[in-house]
Amino acid sequence: MKKIKLNDNCQIPILGLGTFKNNDEKTVVKTILSALKIGYRHIDTAKAYHNEKYIGNALKLSELKREEYFLTTKIKIHPNQDVVRKLINESLKDLQTKYLDLVLIHWPSHDHNLNYETYQVLEEYYEKGIIKSIGVSNFSIHHLKELILRAKIKPQINQVELHPGLNQLPLQKFLISENIALQSYGPFMKGNVFTGSYFDTLNEIAKKYDATIAQIVIAWGLNRNIIMIPMSTNPINLASNFLAKNIKLTEEDIEKINNLNAGRRVYTDPDNNSIYLYKE
Repeated sequence: MKKIKLNDNCQIPILGLGTFKNNDEKTVVKTILSALKIGYRHIDTAKAYHNEKYIGNALKLSELKREEYFLTTKIKIHPNQDVVRKLINESLKDLQTKYLDLVLIHWPSHDHNLNYETYQVLEEYYEKGIIKSIGVSNFSIHHLKELILRAKIKPQINQVELHPGLNQLPLQKFLISENIALQSYGPFMKGNVFTGSYFDTLNEIAKKYDATIAQIVIAWGLNRNIIMIPMSTNPINLASNFLAKNIKLTEEDIEKINNLNAGRRVYTDPDNNSIYLYKE
């Protein structure tokens, strides 16, 4: 499995497993064990997914050594740094690990000070070696610029919504200039890649490689050096998605998929959200 070296020299598998909306205990355990058997070694979760305990149980059942897998979680912003510490400590306990490979701020606030104050706690745990790499999720360029100006430790990753309808090329250009890795979630656009003009273009390319549309979407990200974490609980799809790492697209194919971009979000807009603002 190819790994990407982050700006702190830690390495992350470029293909992993997302676990969003997978919070049934039996399903989570079965999915994680199936994924690990297939060869996945990168698991992405979040406090908000309410599945960390189940993932921790599955990883323990797998009997893999801790250094054999990469574990990411995400936490919410909070004005009280002690609450942030409590959230991180809960994740460590639930995931049954002494350290986390990567912790991200899940969503930015409109208040840049609040983003920084939460990030300071991540820096604290990073310096103690309890968190190996730190970063953010759903941060736009302006969020990142403000954070970078004040942070002691530059974020290693920005995880964002990224798919054929939202190719995030301007963001990727900025991240490359700052040596920050780009990670995609929601690569299938909540199923929209299987409809309309997205389907037509992707299916044409898929036939060329004797592949599925899902594999082509994942390969498109991987070929752009983007960390991909597609979510599935179906063992057949888990295995199929994993094979996308073997597909080498041409520049022409990548450009065709890039051109499907419509600036279209199917998840929350970080600059116009209200549900992720801190509330007492």
